[in-house]
Amino acid sequence: MFLGEYQHTMDSKGRVALPVKFRSLLGKGAVVTRGLDSCLFIYPISEWRELANKLAALPIAQANSRAFARLMLAGAMEVNVDKQGRVMVPDYLRGYAGLSKKVVLTGLYNRLELWDAEAWAKYRSGTEENSAAIAEALNDIGV
Repeated sequence: MFLGEYQHTMDSKGRVALPVKFRSLLGKGAVVTRGLDSCLFIYPISEWRELANKLAALPIAQANSRAFARLMLAGAMEVNVDKQGRVMVPDYLRGYAGLSKKVVLTGLYNRLELWDAEAWAKYRSGTEENSAAIAEALNDIGV
């Protein structure tokens, strides 16, 4: 499983090194796609297939289903992990997430998230400030 927060530098070609402990979980490939909250999601191929099947099964007649499937599926790109443990993030995905040189990889159980370092700091700070209210709301759904 993916856990933790890691500061990294993206090179000028859009490559970012993955933490060593995550490389074996991704094998030789992964899928990078548009995420939520202006970040990118990185899935191992097996996890991606499960999610893609669920997205493909959403009701096509519902606008929100179509929109979410398009966001996730049309933005997806299969990437390889190179010998140095890096993945290449396509230009259009770097633009979507506003990625600069300094990035943060966060582990979230079955996926990684790739954030611009400043955007992550702002998001994390806001979440930490509201943690009590968030926990209260999650309690209502049994978490």
